Amino acid sequence: MTNGQQRTLDAVKGRLVYVVGASGVGKDALLNYARANLAPNAEVRFAQRWITRPATAGGEDHRPLSAEQFALMEAAGRFAMAWRANGNAYGIDSEICAWLAQGQTVVVSGSREYLPQALRDFPQLVLVNVTADPSLLAGRLERRAREVPVEIERRLKRGLRFGGAQYAVPTGVAAVEIRNDGAPEVAGEALLGVLLGSVPVMSRPAFTGPGPQPADPACPPIPPPRR
Repeated sequence: MTNGQQRTLDAVKGRLVYVVGASGVGKDALLNYARANLAPNAEVRFAQRWITRPATAGGEDHRPLSAEQFALMEAAGRFAMAWRANGNAYGIDSEICAWLAQGQTVVVSGSREYLPQALRDFPQLVLVNVTADPSLLAGRLERRAREVPVEIERRLKRGLRFGGAQYAVPTGVAAVEIRNDGAPEVAGEALLGVLLGSVPVMSRPAFTGPGPQPADPACPPIPPPRR
């Protein structure tokens, strides 16, 4: 995050919803459901991720680019968030800083591994932790037909580093868990409730995780839910 982006966040009015989940829990399906079922005038924006994989790879509607292009954009401060996972680089465009400053709810499909850094830059974020029965994950990954078997195995093993489908949310983080074991519209409605403020999120003290803490909060307190 550049100094200019930090200055933009000084007067932030919106809310960042950071959605995480192990490969196969159905995170993309829930995000697609929420996007399709929000009212046209809802003040909710979904960050489209930059990813170093082809546009034809399937899955989410991402912004494709090469590893070289990603490195150049990262060096230029084009990303509010950036991480590496599963052989790819992922970036969240700095445009989200302007959306937050405008008072909008911004939805980011994030990484559990990147969460400590996201909390340092956006300490008032709300974490949505999507979980599912571990026995469902491999079958879901196979059905989406985006990865070959060795890549599926690698994703499942990586998920185990964070507790698999039953990821334990770090202590003190403002979070809500959404189970996605059944029909996607059930969990999708739960996500809509979080975005629209009708699902309560547990309160938490200031994040005190590993790494240096910012001198001043990147974002002010989360606004109360819209009535």
